[in-house]
Amino acid sequence: MKLFYGEIEGSQVTINDEEQQHIVKVLRMKEGEGIYITDGKGNLASGKLIIEGKKATILVDEIKTDLPDFHPKLHIAIAPTKNIDRIEFFTEKAVEMGISEITLLQTEKTERKNLNIDKLRKQAIAASKQSLRFHFPIINDSIKLQDFLKNIRPENTFVAHCHENLHRIALSEIPKLEQMTFLIGPEGDFSEKEIKLLAEHQVKAVSLGNQRLRTETAGIFVSAWNYSSLQDFV
Repeated sequence: MKLFYGEIEGSQVTINDEEQQHIVKVLRMKEGEGIYITDGKGNLASGKLIIEGKKATILVDEIKTDLPDFHPKLHIAIAPTKNIDRIEFFTEKAVEMGISEITLLQTEKTERKNLNIDKLRKQAIAASKQSLRFHFPIINDSIKLQDFLKNIRPENTFVAHCHENLHRIALSEIPKLEQMTFLIGPEGDFSEKEIKLLAEHQVKAVSLGNQRLRTETAGIFVSAWNYSSLQDFV
C-alpha cells in the first residue's frame, strides 16, 4: 500500500502539497498507479494516481470512513531531552507502536526549553504513514508539569520515576484500561518537589524494571508494553 496524507471531505479528496512534490519529484510515480490517501482522522481513500504537470491528484475508486483506531489509547507526557535527536527517535518509534498522544513536559530539570513542535508533528505523520495508521497521534505543545496535572484523570495516570525509596507498582499490576497516561521524567529524573506534587494529584508511581532507563528509552519501553496488549482490545 502506497499511503499518503491529504484531506477527505465527503467525496472530495485532495493530496497534501508536500506529498504531491514527493510523489512527482522524489518517488517519480507514474500516472495510473494505485494510491491511498488518509486524512489521519480515520478516513481512507483509494484510487489511481493522476499526474498534471507538477501536481498529483487521485481518481477515487472508494472511500472508507470511521476506520477503527488502536485501543487502549496511550498518552505519554515526556520531558524533552537535551539532545533533541533522542526525543525525535522516541516519537517515531512510539507512533509506529500505536501511541495516540504525546505531550512535551517542562520540569525543573528539563534542559531543553525550545522545541520545534511542527517538526515533531511532521515526523509523527511520516511514521504513521510508514506503519499504515489511519489515525494520526496528537502532538501537543510544550507545557509545565504543574499545568499538565490540572487536567489529568488520576485513575488512569501513572508516572515512571527512579526514586527507589518510594512505593512503585509493576506494569503487570496495572488493570486493563481503555485510556492511559504515562509521565516520563527528564534526564536526572523528577525532583523531590515534583514527586510530592505528583503524589498530591494521586498519580500512581510505576517501576519499569531494575535497570535505569534513559528518558527516551523509558518512553519507548512503555509504548512497546502497550503495543503488546493492543490485540486484546480488537
